[in-house]
Amino acid sequence: MSEQTPDPYELPLEEVCLIAPGIWERNEIGPFLERLRAEAPVHWWEDDGFGFWSLTRYEDIKAVDVNHEVFSSEGSITVLDAQEDFPLKMFIAMDPPKHEEQRKVVSPAVAPSNLANLQDTIRERVGNILDSLPIGEEFNWVDKVSIELTTQMLATLFDFPFEDRRKLTRWSDVATSNEDTGAMINEEDRQAELLECLQYFTALREERKYKPDGFDLISMLAHSEATQDMDPMEFLGNLILLIVGGNDTTRNSISGGVLALNQFPNEYQKLRENPKLIPNMVAEIIRWQTPLSYMRRTAMEDTEIRGQKIRKGDRVLMWYASGNRDESVFENANDLVIDRKNARNHLAFGFGLHRCMGNRLAEMQLRILWEEIQQRYHQIEVVGEPERIRSSFVRGYKTLPVRLHKLS
Repeated sequence: MSEQTPDPYELPLEEVCLIAPGIWERNEIGPFLERLRAEAPVHWWEDDGFGFWSLTRYEDIKAVDVNHEVFSSEGSITVLDAQEDFPLKMFIAMDPPKHEEQRKVVSPAVAPSNLANLQDTIRERVGNILDSLPIGEEFNWVDKVSIELTTQMLATLFDFPFEDRRKLTRWSDVATSNEDTGAMINEEDRQAELLECLQYFTALREERKYKPDGFDLISMLAHSEATQDMDPMEFLGNLILLIVGGNDTTRNSISGGVLALNQFPNEYQKLRENPKLIPNMVAEIIRWQTPLSYMRRTAMEDTEIRGQKIRKGDRVLMWYASGNRDESVFENANDLVIDRKNARNHLAFGFGLHRCMGNRLAEMQLRILWEEIQQRYHQIEVVGEPERIRSSFVRGYKTLPVRLHKLS
């Protein structure tokens, strides 16, 4: 373990802090989560008047996630409270009925009928991306595949100008960064870039107001009574939600899957021998990676979990990254097991009314990607250490150096 990180078992329990970004960037979070699951599954941490509860066991996380009457999403889904000078309202951070009204507007874009229409497009784009990659040369998988595929799909869903699609990647990265995560951007610049995002999409929305109803996300927002008159910051908030949801989660599972198969080569061989395991493997990769580490709720009344008294107004963090490694639910939970029987029981998409709207699209992209990979390559070999994002919220990668080996 890095010298920068204390041994979690030597720290006083009350000093165990899960949001110290360095432990996520250096991938040293596992023992911290293990200790809390074993000794303090409902854990309070506080520093200088700022504190929160951490839930680290599967069943407690699921119970809170479905109980929106007692545990509200209003305000913020991250550990930080919404900034009063730059409030981003989004339907994931709303309670009923407004949550349902706004979610219902955009959900047709990822309904089964539309996903069926998207399948051929995804396969064509996956094939083009994979066929453009160098064989036998080192390159960054995150940039060439993970980002490129998810950004192309986002551009399709928004009907966003294709030549500007990397703006979506940038806005996603900026939205989930802050100075505390070590991002090379200060708050003033961050807000300026997000306002650029708002300006760009506002122009698209105004243009589409006067066109027949389209099946892209911007047209849906522009034509629905529930969303057409959103104030600018609410419009921006929902854009950021859709961009981050469609970008960060899928892209980091694409990279995480390659890393996991290299760490567990027996599973990679199992995949070669039986490609029919790919749909279940996709669920297992998402469980193993857990691209969003947690979601936050706020207690609406005094309550109790495992004998711990939660006060009205307390922040409660549901650590999906811990629940997905809970040995009482997932045997050998730290291992990737591509034929795991209960892989689909993972927490990564959440539960209840806030369950990830685009979960089927994410699974489809990953499934098609691995189907096409297996048609082309014997192995995607990881040839160096990945560089991880410095964030306790988004569990992702900046770089993953790989080398491709063709089928013999």
